[in-house]
Amino acid sequence: MTRVLLIEDDEAVRRGVSLGLRRRGHETTAVATGEQGLAEVSASLPDLVLLDLMLPGMSGLEVCRRIRAFSQVLPIVILSARGDDVDVVVGLESGADDYVVKPASAEVIEARMRAVLRRVALAQPEAADDRAFFGDLEIDRTALRVLKHGTEVALAPSERKLLLFLSASPERTYSRQQLLEQVWEHTFHGDYRLVDAGVMRLRAKIEDDPRRPRYVQTVRGFGYRFGPL
Repeated sequence: MTRVLLIEDDEAVRRGVSLGLRRRGHETTAVATGEQGLAEVSASLPDLVLLDLMLPGMSGLEVCRRIRAFSQVLPIVILSARGDDVDVVVGLESGADDYVVKPASAEVIEARMRAVLRRVALAQPEAADDRAFFGDLEIDRTALRVLKHGTEVALAPSERKLLLFLSASPERTYSRQQLLEQVWEHTFHGDYRLVDAGVMRLRAKIEDDPRRPRYVQTVRGFGYRFGPL
């Protein structure tokens, strides 16, 4: 049973989403403000957070940033009626693992939750060695740790899976659609903003200069690859 924390100020949406999740066997706690949500995260340690952006008082973006300040592994899925490119990118850059535009059916929400939770479990590509070294990066696939200059890098679930996936096949180029399917597990012709925002966040953590990436390279007009180093 997945323990879900829903932070949503609209009573009708809160009731509808909660009911749909409970019918599917999820233990769901629902609160109406960001402040209540942060308190509940500390008190109950949920398995996943569903987070609205437009909240009274503390915004959903601030809630997301505060969660990420103390936990890189707690999955966060944004639920928002705002679907413009800027809103999606800002939401993802604040540390969310996925972004669902409302209104969305309970089936869609649950599918995206399952995909994010699988990322936490890290269904990673097989590798011959448990540890791999790329320049000043060490990737330990058994311990699920990434170190730079010997210091562990704190990565969110989607960032870690993206790095594990790309580094498993250095210099192989993947399209945004391939990465969306393999890392974010979206099987439809999807939203490439998830991929681009995820790459930007990963680069900010592992690159010396994110504007001149050494590890996660852009292949213009197609997608991304790991290397050359």
